[in-house]
Amino acid sequence: GIVLVAINPYEQLPIYEQDVIYAYSGQNMGDMDPHIFAVAEEAYKQMARDEKNQSIIVSGESGAGKTVSAKYAMHFFATVGGSACDTNIEAKVLASSPIVEAIGNAKTTRNDNSSRFGKYIQIGFDKRYHIIGANMRTYLLEKSRVVFQAEDERNYHIFYQLCASSSLPEFKDLGLSK
Repeated sequence: GIVLVAINPYEQLPIYEQDVIYAYSGQNMGDMDPHIFAVAEEAYKQMARDEKNQSIIVSGESGAGKTVSAKYAMHFFATVGGSACDTNIEAKVLASSPIVEAIGNAKTTRNDNSSRFGKYIQIGFDKRYHIIGANMRTYLLEKSRVVFQAEDERNYHIFYQLCASSSLPEFKDLGLSK
């Protein structure tokens, strides 16, 4: 398939705004500069034309901007599908991130908030290709961190949050005191 290499600029750039979405909407792959919106448009067109599920795989190093790229693709789908005003679906799907990050993120030597899991986001469309819902699943990829951390690294954030709350009355109900 198509491969797009993107880098995280660590600052907001004007290349992800509404007018850029509309510029890529309806275009053929290769007619414009490489962009996450070009990849999203190609998947969207093939879904509509072939009536088959499509996948976009976002992969990269820690801190590369994978979550942000997925967010931009979802925003593209919501906008071209006419549902951006109605649902703001990418915000709803990614609203679970803080909870998920507490359970599956840890401090590594390369990143203070490094994800130790993969995300699978499934977006549902109706017959008019409007987003009608989404589902996010996570897969813990680095279980070894539960029992071992390298020097200068830290366990999953949830471990430290549980330790800090061990004196609260609610903690007793969790059955973790021993």
